[in-house]
Amino acid sequence: MLISKYHQPVTVRDFYEKGRDLLGLELLAGEQSLSVRIQEIAINRPGLALAGFFNYFAFRRIQVMGLAEYSYLLSLSPDERVMRLESFFGGKIPCVVIARNKRAFPEILKLAQAHAVPVFRTRMVTKDFVNAATILLENLTAPRVKAQGTMIEFMGIGVLIEGKPGMGKSETALGLIRKGAALVSDDVTVLRVDSAGSLIGSPVNVTRYHMEIRGIGIIHVPSLFGVASVREEKKLDLVATLCEPGPRADEDRSNTLGRTKELLGVRVPQVLIPVAPGRDLANVIETAALDQRLRRLGHDAAKELDEKLMALMTGTSAGSE
Repeated sequence: MLISKYHQPVTVRDFYEKGRDLLGLELLAGEQSLSVRIQEIAINRPGLALAGFFNYFAFRRIQVMGLAEYSYLLSLSPDERVMRLESFFGGKIPCVVIARNKRAFPEILKLAQAHAVPVFRTRMVTKDFVNAATILLENLTAPRVKAQGTMIEFMGIGVLIEGKPGMGKSETALGLIRKGAALVSDDVTVLRVDSAGSLIGSPVNVTRYHMEIRGIGIIHVPSLFGVASVREEKKLDLVATLCEPGPRADEDRSNTLGRTKELLGVRVPQVLIPVAPGRDLANVIETAALDQRLRRLGHDAAKELDEKLMALMTGTSAGSE
């Protein structure tokens, strides 16, 4: 069940927190201004602006100073450098990143504080940084949808367990965690499409690492099961829908129809799991996840059995011409 669809506004703080390790970002100045919003999701190299040409200056974008921009500033006299940088920082830019681990000019740090502009440094080569930062920004601003369900990762397979309230989603996930699975999110899962076209699931920030178990209350999963029992995010590979026994659950018992569910334009394999007293749902979903892993490797048990039965009924041996 989908709750809402939305676009995530991105601030410099979001960019820094998500890219600190990925991009090797080091904050040099402007810590008090990290809440500034990045209005255009792209990277700009401000060579022309530093040279004094501000027509068509993409001031709404993250500004990256590479070797060319740094060498140009180094060639200027101190007074000329201050004048160029004053005009540059006065353009209401969201932040500046200095590539190749170059030392920041004192004028840059001073003007950054005066204009409340965060300044970062990275060891990455400019070209590599621009490519990686662009992908990061696209992921941060991708359309998102909140889905009612608990998501876990088991044996490398991301599974979203959905169903009506009271069907036992969290209890089933808890049973899987005891078997070695890792919790991604409980009750509400945020889904987005990454740059590769895959659905990525993550938790709502306020409930991250927590689960609500009926009769017990709120538990902190890594405190009980260790840090390996949680994931920050995971690709969604399978939707397990808990449902009541009936025609809907029986219409494709062997799963030969290849049932899928569409989320944000991406189709994900889906299995319907009837809930009945005494049924071990954790065991069933564990098996469904392992079966999905086999399907990804090209082995379809239902199709294989169907071919054997057809061969038996037609009087031919399976695999013969």
